[in-house]
Amino acid sequence: MLDSISDMITRIRNANASKKEEVLLPYSKLRFAVAQLLVKEGWIEKTEVIEPSRVAHANKNIEEKFKQLRIVLKYNNNQSFITAINRVSRPGQRIYVKKDKIKPVLNGFGMAVISTPKGLMTDKEAKQKQIGGEVFFEIW
Repeated sequence: MLDSISDMITRIRNANASKKEEVLLPYSKLRFAVAQLLVKEGWIEKTEVIEPSRVAHANKNIEEKFKQLRIVLKYNNNQSFITAINRVSRPGQRIYVKKDKIKPVLNGFGMAVISTPKGLMTDKEAKQKQIGGEVFFEIW
């Protein structure tokens, strides 16, 4: 897979549109860090790593070989907390922002996830710490 963040965002967006409770996707350290950031900021309910195990599927024992990441989506009275998720930086066109050019998403009602030399952080944290970086995506 070329772009794991786009895949993650698309799976969350699709599950959100169909009112699913949770999303399962292949585990990676980057996806897990992004999911933890979304939990910390209150966009999703929780995230956890599911270790590989033997699972019985329709009279067959299937052995899973890879870890999975489970993301539980957050709803309030059947309304999702996530209205939209937009990918900003892509493999074909990386978008970087300097510390002085970080703008709030939707006048502060949204959030941007930025990859900085100090790790993943929100646009507000990056602006406060005076650090620029690559803008992964925006969520509101």
